[in-house]
Amino acid sequence: MAPTKQAPTRQAITLKGSTNLVTEFFKFAANTILFQRGVYPADDFHMVKKYGQTVLVTQDLALENYLERILKQVNKWLLTGSVTQLVLAIISKDSRTTLERWVFDINLVEQPTNTSEPAPVKPEAEIQAEIRNILKQIVSTVTFLPVIDEPTVFNILTYTTESADVPADEWVDTDPLAIEASKSQQVKLRNFSTDVHRIEAMVAYRYEG
Repeated sequence: MAPTKQAPTRQAITLKGSTNLVTEFFKFAANTILFQRGVYPADDFHMVKKYGQTVLVTQDLALENYLERILKQVNKWLLTGSVTQLVLAIISKDSRTTLERWVFDINLVEQPTNTSEPAPVKPEAEIQAEIRNILKQIVSTVTFLPVIDEPTVFNILTYTTESADVPADEWVDTDPLAIEASKSQQVKLRNFSTDVHRIEAMVAYRYEG
């Protein structure tokens, strides 16, 4: 009697695979925010296909290298579970006032402990659809965020655990670039998750009205 062949089962996404996916999402999210909020000229960006849609990515080499250097370290922290939040702050170039804070909370997905059955594997198509929805939502925020009619710069902040290995020559403790509570409005954005990580997003913006 010939042995019965089992249908191949799809493997759950690994820590490394999830880390790379989350890091890549941050790259495209940052590019989308910088384009949509006019921090860099529109001519600095070109269109690429990603997640089944068109996204804009910088052609500015200095910006590209800066983002790559930051995300390389974020990738290492994700692998060790040492990073809990990433913030992209948009700041007035002249007054240094924080105008917007795009916040991405990073959580580890807790696996069920009271069952012998493994958690169901999340299809990659579902993960990509969730990422696509977040990026679309970032684009749509221009309909309610205040118009920025002044030159701006940006800064990326990372929040890490106390045990994180932080390269002293590249990262320093800094001001949280917060917006005063009395002048801050917040909008919760969509989230996405893999089998390992869950990313929750929100934007806080300065509202003087």
